[in-house]
This record gives sequence, structure tokens and C-alpha cells, in this order.
Amino acid sequence: MKKIDLIDVISKEISITRSEAKQSVEIIIEEISRAVISGKGVEVRGFGGFQKRHRKGRMGINPKTGQKTEVSEKFVPFFKPGKLLKEAVNKG
Repeated sequence: MKKIDLIDVISKEISITRSEAKQSVEIIIEEISRAVISGKGVEVRGFGGFQKRHRKGRMGINPKTGQKTEVSEKFVPFFKPGKLLKEAVNKG
């Protein structure tokens, strides 16, 4: 599902215009991004949580040339699915 598909579903489900649904989706995505960037994270009960994780520096290998290179430490976004989402996915 793409962002535009989500906007269409929301606009039909709650009978609002596509522009209002688009604005709502964009606000939600922006607020989740801000919270993750600031280190606070976001938890949506039953769905999961978004947070920022630290990755240590390490030695990496270029698979094409076999040359070793240093990968610096960094922060990465991380999503941890909630219990209800995990169970729903496993039921298929």
C-alpha cells in the first residue's frame, strides 16, 4: 500500500475530502518522524512502536571487491511490532 492508497481509504472510510485525508496522513507521519528524531519515540498500542536505535561502528566488507572498509557508528530508525500485529501477521 502506498501513501496515496492510504489517503483514499481514509477519505472514503470517514467521509472527508482527499485533501483533508492527505493533510491528516502527512501530519501523522511528520509527528512520528519528529518524535523518533528527538529520541522520544512513539508507541501505538496493539500496532507497535517507532524509536531511534544506535548502531556501533564496525568493519564492513565490500561484497564486489572484498575490500574491508570502516562503517561509522550511526543512529537508525527502528520499528518494533506490537503483540496484536505480530499475532495477526502469523495467522495470515
